Amino acid sequence: MHEIPPEPVLHIALGLTVILLLVLILPFKVRVIEENLEPFFLVMGILAVTISGLWSYELVIEALREPVWLPNTPIPIGIFQVVLIAGLAIHKFNRQIYSAILNLLRKIGVRAFTFIMVVLLGLISSIISVIVTAVILSEIALTLPLDRKKKVEFVIIACFAVGLGAALTPVGEPLSTIAVSKLKGEPYHADFFFLLNLLGIYVISGVIALAIYGAYRIGSVSAESVEIPRYEESLRSVVVRAIRVYMFVSALILLGKGLSPLAVWYFSKVPPEGLYWLNTISAILDNATLVAVEIEPEMSLMQIKSALISLLISGGMLIPGNIPNIVSAGRLKIRMNEWAKKGVPIGVVLLTVYFAILMVESSL
Repeated sequence: MHEIPPEPVLHIALGLTVILLLVLILPFKVRVIEENLEPFFLVMGILAVTISGLWSYELVIEALREPVWLPNTPIPIGIFQVVLIAGLAIHKFNRQIYSAILNLLRKIGVRAFTFIMVVLLGLISSIISVIVTAVILSEIALTLPLDRKKKVEFVIIACFAVGLGAALTPVGEPLSTIAVSKLKGEPYHADFFFLLNLLGIYVISGVIALAIYGAYRIGSVSAESVEIPRYEESLRSVVVRAIRVYMFVSALILLGKGLSPLAVWYFSKVPPEGLYWLNTISAILDNATLVAVEIEPEMSLMQIKSALISLLISGGMLIPGNIPNIVSAGRLKIRMNEWAKKGVPIGVVLLTVYFAILMVESSL
């Protein structure tokens, strides 16, 4: 079977539900899985595709190619090369890079630096891509004169902002690429600026709000006596991290495809309000897959807007939810539990606020 049956198949639905529960629970309960998310998600992805019967040559090629060649790009560039090349460059020039960041820190202070960086990274991610932005964010976080707890919180807040901002153009991330592609015909004729016009006010205000919150949470920390951090990564660890990122992206493609029957059978029957909250599943799934399943030209602008906002926010709640989370967590060795303690509360607050705004807007 290479196509999803039009009606639910009991044994497939039950098997995929078990996998979904395992993916949601085990990384928080089993230490060895939490420390090895990439192979765990890869195994779960393979099992999901096997149970759903959706194996195909095209899927295997997609899972192997997408980490090194993003869709709709004329040259082979992907998260693997960016992470590897940036890692090698930082390995060689780390002192100069960290020195430049510290000089700016000392001039404007940590709180102002935090605000500016969250806003800047959040908005430029739609231009330079979410991958490049994530690499920059990781190195900035390592340089900040903060204890580990504060660094993790800064990274999570910034990743929410980057995940939101990247959706403003089709070059920012796969979610926006797929959404524009699916809506390019009648009646929306989506072009390069379609998502900016549709989501701009929500995304930009959200990025600014996150920057204010980040600056508040980081607090007043003196940067005057801060020294350039000691660079401790070996060349081997730089290469291994890029390979692990490759594995994670491939795993999410397989997991998203394998679990897609659940989305097709059940998501399509959920009213928009319920779908908004159901989309929180993108905290552990490739949100591009959900966009491919959910977004249709027949939907109203309000439905499209609600679905996309929910997916974008939910993607920041857990490590697998978005590319910047994966890259940053790998660089700073952030574990799933650490991320969830900060990411889930922030995501719930953002989802609630945006839900209220969208409900008010839809009633006008």
